[in-house]
Amino acid sequence: MDAIQKSLLEQVAGLHQVPEGAYNIRANGQKAGRNTTANIDIVTKTDKDGIDIHIRPGTKNESVHIPVVLSMSGLKDMVYNDFFIGEDSDVTIIAGCGIHNCGVQNSEHSGIHTFHVGKNARVRYVERHYGEGDGSGENIMNPTTIVEMEEGGYMEMETTQIKGVDSTVRTTTARLGPRATLIIKEKVMTHGKQLAKSDFTVDLDGEGCHTNVISRSVARDQSRQIFLARINGNAACYGHSECDAIIMDEGVVSAIPEVTANCLDAQLVHEAAIGKIAGEQLTKLMTLGLTEKEAEEQIVNGFLK
Repeated sequence: MDAIQKSLLEQVAGLHQVPEGAYNIRANGQKAGRNTTANIDIVTKTDKDGIDIHIRPGTKNESVHIPVVLSMSGLKDMVYNDFFIGEDSDVTIIAGCGIHNCGVQNSEHSGIHTFHVGKNARVRYVERHYGEGDGSGENIMNPTTIVEMEEGGYMEMETTQIKGVDSTVRTTTARLGPRATLIIKEKVMTHGKQLAKSDFTVDLDGEGCHTNVISRSVARDQSRQIFLARINGNAACYGHSECDAIIMDEGVVSAIPEVTANCLDAQLVHEAAIGKIAGEQLTKLMTLGLTEKEAEEQIVNGFLK
């Protein structure tokens, strides 16, 4: 891998060197490195572009890195990854995509990740998106996440997009079995004329299951964001969605929560708060010697932490 690709890996996966454990690194649409372990196997699909990741039942304290980097302008990359997470396992999965585009053509990555979370399995899934480059071509990322959770499964998703993505549609659908828990924490910042759309649909099918969908975002300049959260309570369950957003300059944020109770014992809550940075916050920091711009940056960084 060249220096640009290595820099992108550091941004999206925190990798300074080859990671320990299982990994699959994809660069410009091709496999750039792979390692498996006794408990985690990674197999190339034969019917379409992508991989199957098999995690043995009972696997504990292991990780999988599956980052994607693009450094060729005009490349459109599409990949299908399926995760089969055995029961009673406890693993961390680090994904993400970085695009470096210095050309005039759009560069695009679309990844469809499907998670089959076994009985009583625990998963922490971290996904980061990052773009850079001084070309006129756009950086486009359209990730799709599909989650199927068996009884007692637990999954926590942390998705982050902070810089350099011109257009993104982030689609997540999930079905939860009895006593399963899905926690989603999203952080998004847009600037320029960027567009970011997050579309969540969670079906709470099993008795005693639970979801919490939390989005924090900042829209700067003339960028636009759309947050849709649909939670369907189909059993005795608990569901909560929350969107907190800061708008700056001419930024626009739309929050569209939707909760549907199809069961008498479903408990569903939605919250949304959108507004500018409070003047007293800026004033307080500026009295400590910060400029207005520095004060804004401190507030935004703290908000997205």
